[in-house]
Amino acid sequence: MEGRININVSAVDYDKTSKALTHQLSLLEEMVHGQDDFVMTDSEFAFGWHFFVLSINRTLVEKLIEMMGADFDKIRGKGKEKKFLTWLTKNVESKSPRFKLAIKEEMESSKFGIF
Repeated sequence: MEGRININVSAVDYDKTSKALTHQLSLLEEMVHGQDDFVMTDSEFAFGWHFFVLSINRTLVEKLIEMMGADFDKIRGKGKEKKFLTWLTKNVESKSPRFKLAIKEEMESSKFGIF
């Protein structure tokens, strides 16, 4: 799955968070003329949180970077994927209660990985 960025999502309210993420990513697809560039798994509920995976085509992120130009470089984060997470979080946080996003591959390889 080299062509995709897999993001672990932890959310208090699955419905609101998944709808907000879907809405934001649909707007992004519309802006860059993409189609079917992301998928979301069903949630698993544990410890009062919903956990699910959001998988996004790298081409969608590349188109966003191209469109934003130098403004994308100003976003906080190391590397394209982290900057994209920051961008996505900022655009969704006002529409959804508490949620967290993390790159799936980093979570799996971390010393204290949960997933």
